[in-house]
Formats: sequence, C-alpha cells, structure tokens
Amino acid sequence: MKKIILSAIAVCAFGFANAQDKDGSGLASGNIVLSGDIAYASTSQADAKSSGFVLSPGLGYMMSDNLMILGSVGISSGSSNDGTPGAADVKTSGLDLNAGVRYFFTPADKFSLSLGGVFGYGSSKEGEVKTNTIGLNVPVGLHYFMSDHFAINATWGGLGYTSEKVDAEGAEALNTMGLGLNMSSVSFGLLYKL
Repeated sequence: MKKIILSAIAVCAFGFANAQDKDGSGLASGNIVLSGDIAYASTSQADAKSSGFVLSPGLGYMMSDNLMILGSVGISSGSSNDGTPGAADVKTSGLDLNAGVRYFFTPADKFSLSLGGVFGYGSSKEGEVKTNTIGLNVPVGLHYFMSDHFAINATWGGLGYTSEKVDAEGAEALNTMGLGLNMSSVSFGLLYKL
C-alpha cells in the first residue's frame, strides 16, 4: 500500500512540476464531469470469511473556474460468515446518496488540490437489521489530469460527522465526529471531463 501511495504522490508531484504547460487539461467553468469509485474486498481467517463490493458513480458541474457542485450514488453488496458450523451467510446491502461542493486550487492545471463539503444519506441492511445514516464530511483531494479528459483522484480524511441509527423501536443513535488526515484512509477514483 505504501508503494501505491508513494507512486501517486510522485505522479502528482511530476504533474505539479509541469503545471505551467497549458494544454487544455484541468477544469474550467461550465465543465461537466463524470466520476466514480469502485472497490472490492475479501477477507478470510480459518473458516470465517467476508466479501464486499461498492460502486459509486457521480456527476459534477463546474459553476465557476474553482467551484464544482457534485452528486453521487453508492451501491454496496456483501456477505459474511463467522465460520460457525452450519451458520448461514449474512447478506449486506446498502444505498448512499451524496451531494456537495468542491473548491479547486489551480483548477486549470494538470495537478490540483481541492477541499470540499459532502452531505450524505445512507440506508443499509445486514441480515434483517436496517440502519439509516446521515453524515457530513469535509475531504481533502488531489487530482492529476493524465490527458485533456481523464484524471486520477485521491481523497482522504477530513473533518467528518455521522449519525447512525438502527431501525428498531427504542434504538439510540450513534453519533461520531472525527478529524483524520492520515494516509491510511485514501480513496482513489477516476474523473472524466466531457
């Protein structure tokens, strides 16, 4: 994982060093962008196992040279089994809706830093247990345009607040607030400028 992160930083640094070459890369007012993240994870230990899949397509619009409004939908699915003999797999599924804004520093260059705010609502089900989540996050992002239309995105950490409540009578909400700027929670994705 460290090699991937260091490689991404090197690519971004290279792009920053060459940012003076204006060749149509980057973002400008009126641009429409498609974005997306995809993830798959599988773990096993002895007879216990779990796997999960997440797909998050998104759409953004540059309202000005530096400000983008964006929205995305996240769909997740998975299963787990604790390895107990005769135990059935527990299925999980979820749907997330997110809307927000992102401010880009040096948006017309190949390399740009961004700071955003995202509000999200999610509903998930694990077995027969349903959970609703509301959250607000302020992530930091790095973006590198490999061509006039394609960019690699990396977002991480930020200030976040979530309120999670199980859909059951008498259930109390779990409220979490945190600040995380370490590189252990980096998310990579792609952006396509139309």
